[in-house]
Amino acid sequence: MLPAELKRRAVSRARRQGISFGEFVRRAVEKQVAQPAVRIVKPPRKRKTGDPFWDNLVFFDDGGPTDLSVRHDDYIYGEDS
Repeated sequence: MLPAELKRRAVSRARRQGISFGEFVRRAVEKQVAQPAVRIVKPPRKRKTGDPFWDNLVFFDDGGPTDLSVRHDDYIYGEDS
């Protein structure tokens, strides 16, 4: 059920960690369901500016990873890249 490239990266990571692919998947799912759900917070209604970027701005209020500014490539492309 995974795209081939994503599965390849996951199997590779599991091997490096010395665990089975199934265990890797179980841990990843457990980590996701243990985290609180992301709450989408829309900014207060305001006058439209005519700029589609600012007029459709949405904020995500989940705190995010604390090391995002340093590891953004890992989060976007995966640590294997």
